[in-house]
Amino acid sequence: MQRYTAREIWQMEDCQSPRMGCSVVLGVDGGASNTVCVCIPAIMPFADPLPVLSRAIAGCSNQNSVGEDRARETLERVMAQALLKARRRRSNVSAVCLAVAGVNHPIDQHRMLDWLREIFPSHVKLFVENDAVAAMASGTMGKLHGCVLIAGTGTIAYGFTNDGREARAAGAGPVLGDWGSGYGISAQALTAVVRAYDGRGPETMLTNNILDFLGLASPDELIGWTYEDQSWARIADILPVVVESAEAGDEVANKILHNSVGELASSVKAVVQRLALSGEDGKDLFPLVMVGKVLEANNRWDIGKEVIDCVNKTYPGAYPIHPEVEPAVGAALLAWNAIASELDDDLTTVA
Repeated sequence: MQRYTAREIWQMEDCQSPRMGCSVVLGVDGGASNTVCVCIPAIMPFADPLPVLSRAIAGCSNQNSVGEDRARETLERVMAQALLKARRRRSNVSAVCLAVAGVNHPIDQHRMLDWLREIFPSHVKLFVENDAVAAMASGTMGKLHGCVLIAGTGTIAYGFTNDGREARAAGAGPVLGDWGSGYGISAQALTAVVRAYDGRGPETMLTNNILDFLGLASPDELIGWTYEDQSWARIADILPVVVESAEAGDEVANKILHNSVGELASSVKAVVQRLALSGEDGKDLFPLVMVGKVLEANNRWDIGKEVIDCVNKTYPGAYPIHPEVEPAVGAALLAWNAIASELDDDLTTVA
């Protein structure tokens, strides 16, 4: 199947016959593993399930992982593909919400906004957020209140209050310690294998299990495999092997997973404390949105449940939400809510 660049897809706009009808909203969720864009109607009743006109997927768009140029090409291509599938043009777009891992500072947001303005017409409302914001919205259907924990290739905890305050913990990337993430767990497992091989650590099932998974003959070969391609997602792919080893009773693997639970729970608790989400007595209810492959239940190990149990010991009001829609839909809902609010304001002014 031929793979088109974003520029080539944009050039097809004038050649295609667009569908008549309502304008659209684009929601983009960009992470360290993949990037998803959904296209939804800009004018619609709030329905369940939400009407998704099209969906496109591409690779990593975290600029801290693949660089700014490659990240932008991925983001632009996935938006172009979603519009092409929906038979819409950029002139049909009312709003775009880009929720991307690696957007950690207002400077990052402004740079992304300036870039988006070069792509879309001036009437399009543009929003740029960290991917945690879209993950929260996917669990609360667009309402930003509570805490979200993402634990996929990377990890971050992000919180929001009703009055607009926000706080975060972790999410600084693997060098600065995204422990508890798929990358962090897998990296510790690889280290455990090397330590066991050297005689500096205990024997572990992880050695044979990881070598079999990677098709390697000896721990010596792990060095070449690791540094041949240091992409975060590639390392994080070892996560299922760690979980399987733990479920088979391996002490080293179990210790890694127990440590990851503590790290993830501490990130959540740090956010909750900073924003006082649990109220003065520490018992107020607040949603804890759980997103990411690390938090999915396995046969015996359920890291997500373990994290919730750990958080509830300190903050019993935290109640878990496992989103029924993906974060890209959450991003689209954020943009949709924003333009719906503006429309309501305009109607109120006219009245």
